[in-house]
Amino acid sequence: MQATAASFLARPLPWPRRIGRSAYGAVEVRGGVSPLPPRLRAVRCSMSLSIGAGSSDIGDSGFSYQYAPVFRRYRERDPYKLLGVDRDASEEEIRSAKDFLVQQYAGHEASEEAIEGAYEKIIMKSYQHRKKTKINLKTKLLKRVEESPSWVKAFLGYFEVPSMDIISKRLFFFAFIAGWSIATSAENGPAFQLAISLFSCIYFLNDKMKNLLRASTTGFGVLVGGWIVGSMLVPLIPTFIIPPTWSLELLTSLVAYVFLFLGSTYLK
Repeated sequence: MQATAASFLARPLPWPRRIGRSAYGAVEVRGGVSPLPPRLRAVRCSMSLSIGAGSSDIGDSGFSYQYAPVFRRYRERDPYKLLGVDRDASEEEIRSAKDFLVQQYAGHEASEEAIEGAYEKIIMKSYQHRKKTKINLKTKLLKRVEESPSWVKAFLGYFEVPSMDIISKRLFFFAFIAGWSIATSAENGPAFQLAISLFSCIYFLNDKMKNLLRASTTGFGVLVGGWIVGSMLVPLIPTFIIPPTWSLELLTSLVAYVFLFLGSTYLK
């Protein structure tokens, strides 16, 4: 049947022969076939006809009849209803729902944009909620401090929270001193490293207090307090945890380094 249809379409039409004009001005041709105007005679048209192709998705013409599925809820204003998740769903559940819907309705631009937009709205709302919660927590802590007794306010007045840059630099410095003490513990004690730590603590405190006598007294007190606490805590540590080369003096000095770090960083 395909061959018959193709041969039928390829057969040229009979060329009409003009034999004259009628009284009304119409052209009379043999066989009753009217000729095409001259400007249309040069037009040629070709096409591919597929007969009996059945229900295949792609025919002889090369066109695909598969259409991208449309997400029915892509006009939904509520992002949670659009993604089909609960309002208390976790970020992982929301992300999984978004990825699943994008994969199912890939190819339909409006559906993909609606799904991605709903996901971004939920994530942005969650971020703003967490940020607001942190601000509220800070406000609550400040309110509790203001409502606390006078002696608590006086005690907290001796402390401050510096920037993360200052905290990280001083933490690195005292960690280096502690590592130096551990590395040389087999040869000699940590007396030299303790002296460097004490002078550094006094320097940092004097930079804030602008009073060398007060900074020296505070730094020496921090060292003594750390040494006393260390001498009380070290005997409580199980011996199998401590390396055999670490002495009691070294462990106590490590506790003192922690106190010197806290004192030089958070004391006003």
